[in-house]
Amino acid sequence: MKTVLITGASRGIGRQTAGELAGKGYRVYCGTRDAEANGRPAEETGTKAIWITLDVSRSDSIRQAAKWLATRETSLDVLINNAGIYPDQGLSIFDISRKQLNETFQTNTFGPIEVVQAFLPLLRGAAAARVINLSSGYGQLRGLSADVPSYCLSKLALNGVTLMLADKLRADGIAVNSADPGWVRTDMGGSSATLSVAEGAAGIVWLAHEAPQEFTGRFYRHGQEIEW
Repeated sequence: MKTVLITGASRGIGRQTAGELAGKGYRVYCGTRDAEANGRPAEETGTKAIWITLDVSRSDSIRQAAKWLATRETSLDVLINNAGIYPDQGLSIFDISRKQLNETFQTNTFGPIEVVQAFLPLLRGAAAARVINLSSGYGQLRGLSADVPSYCLSKLALNGVTLMLADKLRADGIAVNSADPGWVRTDMGGSSATLSVAEGAAGIVWLAHEAPQEFTGRFYRHGQEIEW
């Protein structure tokens, strides 16, 4: 059975992706910051998931999660770096604080780097592993907005992380790509968003399950490659 770990999987796109991949036969590990995660009923995600306590903004939490998973699995087929924050309401590049920039990057950019580092032995144990970094149209060079400063910059940097990881892991046969789910009706996207959660998750599920393994170092939206 193939395995997948999804960070930030307790709601929204992460939860939807967990359910769909479980339906395709994956053993799904749902990462969440909740300290009681491993004691929560799997049914809370709507799927047969296994909870794993994982706060991507904390190095100790990442290390502990990787150590715990290594006691249960010898390989990890798919890692989806989905956890993220969007804290820029009412701010602009003129008044965003260094503290807020640091907080956003800790979760949206530095977290995914450290998660890949920690789980790399398990990824290398799989025959054809995949890493998917949840980015955004706001992370495209032409999509940057001065009114969404820390989020845009953190996703732009995450796309750079994708390119670096894809280059370093190509020899291992591990595919690494960025995915933009679009504007989705989640807590982050709001009720006015144009896409349902299922529509937003579709491209991520495709990258995890169907995309050719040789597709790596690319940026996708709904299964179509887009510009950086």
